[in-house]
Amino acid sequence: MEDRVDKKKGIMPPKKHRKNNLPDPLQEGIILTDTQKHKWRLGPMIAYGGFGLIYLASPCLDVPVENNTVHVIKVGSMFSLFMVMERLGEDLQTIFERQGRKFNNETVLHIGMQVLDVLEYIHENEYVHGDIKAANLLLDYKNPHKVYLADYGLAYRYCPSGNHKEYQENPKRGHNGTMEFTSIDAHKGVAPSRRGDLETLGYCMLQWICGSLPWERNLKHPEVVQAAKTKLLDELPDSVTRWAPAGENCGKIARFLKNVSNLTYDEKPQYKILRKILFNGLEQKGICYKETLDLTSVQSTLNECTIHHRKLFHFVYH
Repeated sequence: MEDRVDKKKGIMPPKKHRKNNLPDPLQEGIILTDTQKHKWRLGPMIAYGGFGLIYLASPCLDVPVENNTVHVIKVGSMFSLFMVMERLGEDLQTIFERQGRKFNNETVLHIGMQVLDVLEYIHENEYVHGDIKAANLLLDYKNPHKVYLADYGLAYRYCPSGNHKEYQENPKRGHNGTMEFTSIDAHKGVAPSRRGDLETLGYCMLQWICGSLPWERNLKHPEVVQAAKTKLLDELPDSVTRWAPAGENCGKIARFLKNVSNLTYDEKPQYKILRKILFNGLEQKGICYKETLDLTSVQSTLNECTIHHRKLFHFVYH
């Protein structure tokens, strides 16, 4: 929701020379009124960039905004508008690196199922995400066992008014997205699709379990990466089994990728089957899907949460 700033409450006009046409910072403690007539007290600014300025905010008007508040406000280049959003916690890439670039098998399956639920919802509403990766997966600020998918800068409406985009390769648009995880379609310059999102999720899960992907040393050579991904998909499940570290069972990830690789470009994925594949991996270990994520030492602190808010606002302006 976009909300207008109360211009009588301390707005300063933007300076013409300010980079990216960002507004001047607002005064801490001013009261903003949104379109629903709800009032918000502005706290300190915690992040900024080309996307705008991010502030802590609270509906408690008579006391200073505390550092553990659960809301943030974003003010963009149009300084008379602002957006109130829930505050989120750490991204999974930060946690992945902190834990030695390794998640246990159960954690990966848990995360995979949560992301799959999100993707099914997005896909049912005619959009694909286009850039799934750990850096775009954020934990709930208060409940670090819940995962959110952020950064919709590459989101694409693949099926406007129920009409799926046609498969068409465009070398000039090839290799779009994050090189480690982008789909074969994206390498070929094909418009994003549902199968591409799921393929990308499969690569993410494989990296989280194994610590790396077979093509990570060649990221400066997109054609080499594309060939390596094609080889991995063509040789499933053996290719994943060979890549998995000793003692790691990546069979469910191989099955997931195999199912996805068999999809045609405009085919609706069988989300129930994909979910069942991941669920069976948990069930075999006697683990309930609703149990907590095993992400130890995760803390929702101010310093850990600041810069990640910028990812949440791409969708509004794209």
